[in-house]
Amino acid sequence: MATIVAAAWQLARDHGIAGISLRTLASSVGMRQPSLYEYFASKDALYDAMFADGNRQLLARIEAWDLSTEPRAAMKTFVREWLVFAMEDPARCELLFQRHVPGFSPSPESYALAEAALSPLVELAAGAGVTDPGDVDCIVAVAAGLMDAQVANDPTGDRWIRHTDRLIDLLVDDALKRSI
Repeated sequence: MATIVAAAWQLARDHGIAGISLRTLASSVGMRQPSLYEYFASKDALYDAMFADGNRQLLARIEAWDLSTEPRAAMKTFVREWLVFAMEDPARCELLFQRHVPGFSPSPESYALAEAALSPLVELAAGAGVTDPGDVDCIVAVAAGLMDAQVANDPTGDRWIRHTDRLIDLLVDDALKRSI
């Protein structure tokens, strides 16, 4: 199954996430299309496996990050590295963070991996004094907005993601000011 998912990622890189053809995928792994159904009941099941795989990649990356013991500094690193991860692979970014595939929703099991990847940021925010769920949502939304602006306007540069530290400071300072 891992070989099929890896081949699907390559097809997504070559043709876009929605451009994956099960016929082409089967051919690329040396099987006939009906044989794929032994592994994946549908194209959405393939996308779900890819979604889970991409989030496992992110979780492995998070484990390797050297985060500061100071929560705000750690938040900055976390968001910056998350953005680097997102920008490394446009196909993975599209499936995990932009969700452009019509009708696809990850299974609860796969979505739990995405939630697990986000939970360290929530913990870091709490350590920095940001505990209101709405404030945490704003931090996540701003990070996602930076990613979307970067993908759309400067996919190989840093025009938008270079503002990560400043925006984290603005959001944390605002949340702390309002919680007094």
